[in-house]
Amino acid sequence: MAFAAFATTTSEAEQVPRRKSPVALLLLLPGILYLVLFFLTPLISLLLTSFQAPSEFGDIGQYTYAFRWENYLQVVTDYLPHILRSFGFALIATVLALVFSYPLAYFIGVTARPWPLAQSLMLVLVIAPFFISFLLRTLAWKQILSDESFIITSLKAVALMAPDAHFTGTPAAVIFGLTYNFIPFMTLPLYTTLERLDLRYLEAASDLYAHPVEVFRKVTIPLSMPGIVAGTLLTFIPAAGDYVNASRDFLGGPDSQMIGNVIEANFLVLQNYPAAAALSIILMSVILIIVSIYVKRAGTEELL
Repeated sequence: MAFAAFATTTSEAEQVPRRKSPVALLLLLPGILYLVLFFLTPLISLLLTSFQAPSEFGDIGQYTYAFRWENYLQVVTDYLPHILRSFGFALIATVLALVFSYPLAYFIGVTARPWPLAQSLMLVLVIAPFFISFLLRTLAWKQILSDESFIITSLKAVALMAPDAHFTGTPAAVIFGLTYNFIPFMTLPLYTTLERLDLRYLEAASDLYAHPVEVFRKVTIPLSMPGIVAGTLLTFIPAAGDYVNASRDFLGGPDSQMIGNVIEANFLVLQNYPAAAALSIILMSVILIIVSIYVKRAGTEELL
């Protein structure tokens, strides 16, 4: 009888809605205001700008608010090669970054575990490029890979490059720059996952006479999938919108311009603000769709 009364009281207590603490709401308020001011407001402004129409009696760069959906059709028609090139370059750079970063992260997070000092030193070397400006690093590679550099002249001397060939200004140079600049974004999430990898799983697979390749394919990779997904997202998303590496002032050329360069040109040079805004909305939307599908297929929806 007493147990039944206690259960009834407990059930009634659980049905009573808990009041939200005003302290919790006050703690959330700064974050909400930050998101509204610096994310939601610019996003709404960008969306409204993308539908603007040229002012009938205005000068260049003068637009009025309208619902000119043709802006999106126009930019897709004019800049479809740049859009496809951006995502193609970003995909190739992401794959290359994963190929180079995974062995490095595995060595730091698994092989070097018995030597914490060596681990710390290698991690410092991975993040060392962040102490130098992104622009300076890319500009340095422009000098290193110029036609007069030792690397290019040596390749031409051994007939690995044509005498009149150029490396800078080509799509290969842009992909190289993207891969180099975003390798730390790939390595660090991989290291974080592999550093927590329980080595007993690998030992158990070996004790069951699994080949090292099978152990890596069926044990190591599935257990490190959260790091792979996080690293590829942190690499692909900024690489798709990058405009520094593909700029003609750095590693890019006329045939390697990306969507970021087109947005920059429309906004700063041509003053075609609706086109720049429409391209930005398209870029964000396509990235969001790709990321959602990728995360769902990878089975790591909790990362969203």
